[in-house]
Amino acid sequence: MAALITENFKFASLFFKSKDVVIFNGLIALGTVASSTMYNIFAFDCPCSTGRNHIYGMAAIGVPALVLYLVGIMLNKSTWNLVSECRLRSCRKISGAAAFAVLGSVIGRATVAPVTWTVISLLQGEAYVCALSEFVDPSSLEDFPPEQGLEVMARFPCKTAVPQRLQSFIPEIQRRLKYESQLLGWLLVAVMAVVLFLLLCMKRCCSPLGHQQEAYWSQFRSNESRLFQETADLHSRILAAESVKSFFGFVALEKEDEEQMAKHQKANPISSTEWNRITGVYLYRENYGLPLYSRLNKWAKYSGENNIEAMEKEMITLS
Repeated sequence: MAALITENFKFASLFFKSKDVVIFNGLIALGTVASSTMYNIFAFDCPCSTGRNHIYGMAAIGVPALVLYLVGIMLNKSTWNLVSECRLRSCRKISGAAAFAVLGSVIGRATVAPVTWTVISLLQGEAYVCALSEFVDPSSLEDFPPEQGLEVMARFPCKTAVPQRLQSFIPEIQRRLKYESQLLGWLLVAVMAVVLFLLLCMKRCCSPLGHQQEAYWSQFRSNESRLFQETADLHSRILAAESVKSFFGFVALEKEDEEQMAKHQKANPISSTEWNRITGVYLYRENYGLPLYSRLNKWAKYSGENNIEAMEKEMITLS
């Protein structure tokens, strides 16, 4: 049983690792759906007041979407790679295609959560009903009493605030506004689906790599990032342990850390020049037909050959 569980866990980990972007975006979307639903159930409370309804309803749709968009940009490593590229190299070596690809990747991933929030808010309809109830034309409602002002129409999202003689019109007004809201939501879904399809087609058509090599490159970047982070964590702990030991004369370590310290007795500090060489924007490049999949891959090749000139020189980007 333990072996079966272990094998299933390995299979699951490999599956998620191979589809990390899709799974990650899916989890973001599901989390956003849950957050939006909980907000509408527990926190959304229309003021039912002229002027405030529109501001509150639009803010309930737009402000969380804007915050999620900015958070998505900030949490994307490509954003800071682009910033580092401009800071270290003044953006001189970024081609238009490279800049477009990086910005497209950053913006595309950052829009998953805000678009999901907006769509769910529109499909649920509460915020839209609150925002536009006061703008419903009373004359378009059959048998609606004349000369009713905006103050009365603004009360319709709150059933208890509507005068008794007008409560029979609540279902009609809410149904009409929810129809408009859900129509906008489905149109947004359709537009995003078409845009995503076109972007994927453009990416596949413009890519210099075949499907298999594209998949390999994705696996390479995922594995390199994971191994780099794990190794960097261990390297920093070893250097930190050496610093603490030099100050106190000893260092308190867990058993696992002691084993790692014994296995890797010395960790050399890395110069800022070397850090800068592996930092920044990078797209697929080749050198005499051999692929260089990342800045670190490029650094490792030319560092092994002790070819500093080639390491510094940007190679032609395939496009």
